[in-house]
Amino acid sequence: MSSGKILVAQGGGPTAVINQSLAGVALEARRFHNVTRVYGALHGVRGIVNEDFVDLTRETSHNLELVAATPSSALGSTRDKPDLAYCQEIFQVLRAHEIEHFFYIGGNDSSDTVRIVSEQARLAGYPLRAVHIPKTIDNDLVGNDHTPGFPSAARFVAQAFAGANLDNASLPGVYVGVVMGRHAGFLTAASALGKKFPDDGPHLIYLPERVFDLERFLADVKAAYTRYGRCVIAVSEGIHDASGEPIATLLAKDIERDAHGNVQLSGTGALADLLCEEIKSKLGIKRVRGDTFGYLQRSFIGCVSDVDQREAREVGEKAVQFAMWGDRDGSVAIKRTGFYSVDYELLPLDAVAGKTRVMEDEFISASGTDVTDAFRLYLRPLLGSGMPDAFRLRPASVEKILKK
Repeated sequence: MSSGKILVAQGGGPTAVINQSLAGVALEARRFHNVTRVYGALHGVRGIVNEDFVDLTRETSHNLELVAATPSSALGSTRDKPDLAYCQEIFQVLRAHEIEHFFYIGGNDSSDTVRIVSEQARLAGYPLRAVHIPKTIDNDLVGNDHTPGFPSAARFVAQAFAGANLDNASLPGVYVGVVMGRHAGFLTAASALGKKFPDDGPHLIYLPERVFDLERFLADVKAAYTRYGRCVIAVSEGIHDASGEPIATLLAKDIERDAHGNVQLSGTGALADLLCEEIKSKLGIKRVRGDTFGYLQRSFIGCVSDVDQREAREVGEKAVQFAMWGDRDGSVAIKRTGFYSVDYELLPLDAVAGKTRVMEDEFISASGTDVTDAFRLYLRPLLGSGMPDAFRLRPASVEKILKK
């Protein structure tokens, strides 16, 4: 007899809408008469191996809706990257608790975890349905038009650069904003959606899909500064030289690495400071300022795309439907079907797991320092409704008397 037990977990970096997917799973699952319990694992896969579960069946629908509208991971997350042995532990716990449907909301590593656990269940002949639910602000999951979490983070980046541009126009100088994105530049490219007038910043955009050359960068900054009397620059944290070495490691004296051995790029502020120092020392520009957006863009509570909220809910709901009515495991994917409408598919796990999408060439300008109209058309509907707008005075000059 079926146990009717479901387990859902959240992994990787939080987003502004990941709880919409959580609520989508919990509320949709409770509509099926054969579901007896919906469990949530605290802190992702680590919570599974430690058997730290909460019973979401006992949560009210009203509170689930309130949590759904709240950014960050309500169940808590983890950066653990399970190998085969770790996934075998996960499977043993799932079997011990008679979990028959496993939903993991996360990015590339999370999809790979689902794939390995699915294989372990199949080898053991255990009736487990395992579904990966997409989430990442980097927008780097293959097979998806875009990934839940990215539109809200992109909305934040676009608005932040629109504000930085207004600030920079009032007190001209050079401004450098470093945005998350180790391998994919989608989030940094979103800065272009903050532009309204032809001379608005960002005037230069640097993405990890293109090789970064420091001398060319300085020449670009000088040219933009000469043309506009100021320069706003958007830089991806993952920019690298021709050998693939992160620019942050080439300029910095001390290198910090994360638990996976990767150079720590987010949250340090090092790259912005180093690039600002290069501009000051090499170009002689006095007013140079830099910011690192770091973790602000992930779960900013006042800047959420309504499109993102809706789709994040729907990928959770569709995951349950695919699991209940389908006969295979997989990863839910968003497919664009019109100027703006979407549908959902269930992709094979091995088509998504461990793979990284980067920005397509058609989205990057020939200069490599801007985006194309194709990217603007791609991103604009994702940002949602109510995007703020900026306006300028139309000054009528008064004739000088003393300073003619």
